[in-house]
Amino acid sequence: MLTMFDEEGVRSRSHGLRPEIIAAHADRLQLRSLTGCCSWSTYTDEYGRLLASAAALGVTHVIFGDIMGDDHRAWDERVCAAHDLTPVLPIFGESTRTLVGEFIASGSTAIIVTARAAHLDVTWLGRSITHEAVRELEERGVDPCGEFGEYHTVVTGTPLFKAPLELSLGARVMHSECWALDVNAAG
Repeated sequence: MLTMFDEEGVRSRSHGLRPEIIAAHADRLQLRSLTGCCSWSTYTDEYGRLLASAAALGVTHVIFGDIMGDDHRAWDERVCAAHDLTPVLPIFGESTRTLVGEFIASGSTAIIVTARAAHLDVTWLGRSITHEAVRELEERGVDPCGEFGEYHTVVTGTPLFKAPLELSLGARVMHSECWALDVNAAG
């Protein structure tokens, strides 16, 4: 599992999650976690370093969760090619409405941890991804999976986890035109 953090290693890029949350995900998924620290301008170089580390461990394929965006796909392919790794994009091009429906139907759970203020207000932070929430997102013109950066989530439960992730919700703050929710692992 590859995760990029800010320069100080305090928050993951985009989602703003603490290292403890990322470690809890890796533990629940029973995956080895490789992390890097970077600015946005050094992201690609640092990600390449992590890919080199993964390749040295015998990794041959990298699975990406990108759903849309030819630029994203080209980046995935380019960074993997530089390390003789095969990019796998199993959900690329799929309907975001269908994917979020399948996520909910699987019994998986997630809450919103960042919301772009131009699309969603602070009340969306901490809200669970449910059929009702998806309906409201679509009514606001927001992609059901937040594929245009409207929001990001943290998964709290999935059949793939060996145990659910209990969270305590903290402060809600605005930075870089996004609302962000601080979350900690509970207990």
